[in-house]
Amino acid sequence: MAEPFDVVIIGGGPGGYNCAIRAGQLGLKTVCVEMAETLGGTCLNVGCIPSKALLHASEAFAAAKNDFPAMGIKTGKLDVDLDQMMAQKAETVKGLTQGVAFLLKKNKVTHIQGKGQITGPGKVTVTDADGKTQTLDTKHIVIATGSQPSTLPGIEIDEERIVTNTGALSLKAIPKKLVLIGAGVIGLEMGQVWSRLGADVTVIEYLDRILPGTDNEVAREARKIFKQQGLTFKLSTKVTGVEKLKTKLKVTTEPAKGGAAETLDADIVIVAIGRQPYTEGLGLESVGGKTDRRGVIETTNHFTVAPGVWAIGDCIEGPMLAHKAEDDGAAVAELIAGKAGHVDYNLVPGVVYTNPEIASVGQTEEQLKDAGINYKKGKFPFMANSRARTNHETLGFVKILTEEGTDRILGAHMIGAGVGEMIGEICVAMEFGASSEDIARTCHAHPTKSEAIRQAAMGVEGWTMQM
Repeated sequence: MAEPFDVVIIGGGPGGYNCAIRAGQLGLKTVCVEMAETLGGTCLNVGCIPSKALLHASEAFAAAKNDFPAMGIKTGKLDVDLDQMMAQKAETVKGLTQGVAFLLKKNKVTHIQGKGQITGPGKVTVTDADGKTQTLDTKHIVIATGSQPSTLPGIEIDEERIVTNTGALSLKAIPKKLVLIGAGVIGLEMGQVWSRLGADVTVIEYLDRILPGTDNEVAREARKIFKQQGLTFKLSTKVTGVEKLKTKLKVTTEPAKGGAAETLDADIVIVAIGRQPYTEGLGLESVGGKTDRRGVIETTNHFTVAPGVWAIGDCIEGPMLAHKAEDDGAAVAELIAGKAGHVDYNLVPGVVYTNPEIASVGQTEEQLKDAGINYKKGKFPFMANSRARTNHETLGFVKILTEEGTDRILGAHMIGAGVGEMIGEICVAMEFGASSEDIARTCHAHPTKSEAIRQAAMGVEGWTMQM
C-alpha cells in the first residue's frame, strides 16, 4: 500500500496553490487537486488578473482620448480593437497560470486535475472529466475551493447577455447600454471598463450607498467622482426581473422599500451582487464538518474543520480577497509542518481598482463609532500634493485614524490614483503597532504621492506642513 500524502489540497486558486507551494518548501509530500483545466482559480482566470488587464487597457484608451491633449500630446483618430484587447488579456492570464504550474512542479507538488471530494477521515476521492475516480490517502486535507458569483432569484445567467464577472470579462462587442446590478467592487470595476470604451452604464444598488463596508466618506467621494465620469446610479433600488427580448433586455426595478415599478432597456446586464463560498458537495459530513446558511465552512482555531481537516480562503470567514487566501494557505501549511501560522484579518488591505483607486486597511470611522472607541483623524487631499498636481491626478484624499490617547493607527482609507500601491506602507506600520507620529516623522521622498500619507499622519496632531 502506497505511503499516504502529508497534505491533499482541494482547489488550485490563490489559497490552494500558495498552500501547496509553502507545503512543498517545508518538505511535505503534497498534492493539489483542481477541477479546472488551468490553475489559479477565479483570481487568475476570470477575476483579479483579467479584470486588471482590461482596466489598464481601457484606462490607457481614456487617457489618450481625454487627457493627452492637455499635456501637449497629439494623437490621430483613436479606436478600440476589442479582439486585440481581449487577446492581450488572455495572453497575460495564460502566462500567469503556466507560472503557477511551474512553481508547483519546482516545489515537488503533485498536480491532479479533477473534482475533489472528502470521503472520510484522511481520504479524498478525485473524479476526472471522464468520470474516472481515484482515492488519495493523506494525513491532512486542506479545503481551498474558493467562491462563486451570487445570483438573483428569477434571473437566468447565460454568460452572453446576462453575465457574471466571467462573462463581463469576455464580451464580444461594446454594449451601447449596460446595466450593472450591484455597486460593489466587481460592479464598479466592470462599469468603468465598459464606460471608458463607450457604453452607457447604469448601476443599480439595493442599498442607499455604493461600496458596502467601505468608509462612508470615501464611498461618498467615489460616487461623486464616478458620477462625473459618466456612471448613472440608481440607489435604494431592487431588480425584480430581466426579460430577454430578441434585440434587447428589459430590466424591471422598484424602490427597495416598495413602490411603482420601472423598466430599463439594456444590451448587457452584469450581475455583481457579491460572491458565495463554493462548498456544496465537498463531503464535509464525512468528517463531521458543517457550513452555515451562507455555505461558509465552520472552523475552530481559525482554520480547523475537524482533526486533520483545514479550510482557507473564501470558503471560511473573513474578507473574500485573493491575498487573504494566500496568507491563509501559507499559514495552514506552516501549522501542518509544526510551525507558527497566523493571519490578522484586521490588517488585510482592500483595494478597488477603479480610477481613482480606493484602498483601505483596518477599521472605518463607522466601525470605531459603533465600538465606542475614541479616535482622532488626519486627512490630506491629493489636490495639495505636488506630484499629484504635476501628474493631473488630484482627485481624492488620504485619511488616517488613530486611537485617542495612544496615537496607535487603527485604520487608513484612501481614494486617489495609485493608492492600491500606497496602502502597503500603512499595513507595515500597523503590523508593528506604529503611531501616526511614527509615519509623520519618517522622511518620504519629494515629490511623491506617498507624501500625502505623511501629511495625513501629521494632520492627526494638527501639524500638516504642505498646502
